[in-house]
Amino acid sequence: MSKEMVKKAVVHESAGDRMVSVVCYVVFAVCAVLCLYPFYYIFINTISANDLSSRGVILFWPRGIHLKNYSSALGIDGLFQAAKISVMRTVIGTVGTVSASAFLGFMFSQNKMWHRKLWYRLVIATMYFNAGIIPWFLVMKNMHLTNNFWGYVLPVIVSPFHIVLTKTFVESIPKELQEAAEIDGAGIMTIFFKVMIPVIKPIMATVAIFAAVNQWNAFQDTLLLVTDTKLYPLQFVLYQYLNQASSLSALANSSSSSSLAAAAATTQTATSIRMTITVIVVLPIMMVYPFFQKYFVKGIMIGAVKG
Repeated sequence: MSKEMVKKAVVHESAGDRMVSVVCYVVFAVCAVLCLYPFYYIFINTISANDLSSRGVILFWPRGIHLKNYSSALGIDGLFQAAKISVMRTVIGTVGTVSASAFLGFMFSQNKMWHRKLWYRLVIATMYFNAGIIPWFLVMKNMHLTNNFWGYVLPVIVSPFHIVLTKTFVESIPKELQEAAEIDGAGIMTIFFKVMIPVIKPIMATVAIFAAVNQWNAFQDTLLLVTDTKLYPLQFVLYQYLNQASSLSALANSSSSSSLAAAAATTQTATSIRMTITVIVVLPIMMVYPFFQKYFVKGIMIGAVKG
């Protein structure tokens, strides 16, 4: 088909096709607005007058704009140390989880692995059976992982769900690729690093997103394992701030002081605190996610469905 014929085929679009295109664009635009509006709603409430925000009157446009919520949150003692701990556990934990998932997912797809099915079933069994918090805590304590930074990282390196995704992705790769490398004399580690790693990058990016989000949002392990304030992650510090500030705001609201009444627009409320913390917590992940998005869809589709 010549270029002129292709141009004519593109130009001569039927009215029905144009209508379908318009409907699709409208539907997608509405879906995009519905997805973005909650984030926009939270943000405008963090910069609007807190008394208006607490009454739920800020819906589309900010009113009484101020930044006191952010200045108060960013002024928390130990915030930057906590942010450092969160970044460290997110980066190290993500690298460890991705590396372990990629290697174990590859090995569990190799028929020559010693007792491959047994080891794979033992790993998968941990997805369905859990001893509970007390035995877990005792194990962590006996391994000297309480008040230890590695208590954030080591327990989550081997993740059965991520291993299943990676294994399924590896099994979707043509066997001829590995067989060709074996004919050339490549060993199992050479095949993994030089043949498989470049091919499984989409599923590795997918696992990286899951692991990073889990590490960034985690704070329950801090409640159970850590008493050293220098090891508190950002989530836990903000959690403490939320509880303390909510109590203080409730106390301030119950007071009849005229000075507090005059400063109602900037006096923090439970609503303003929650929304400000939400923005601070979600913003880093939202900034990183677009860089992995192109790998995410391909990785999760191929990794979840064998074919």
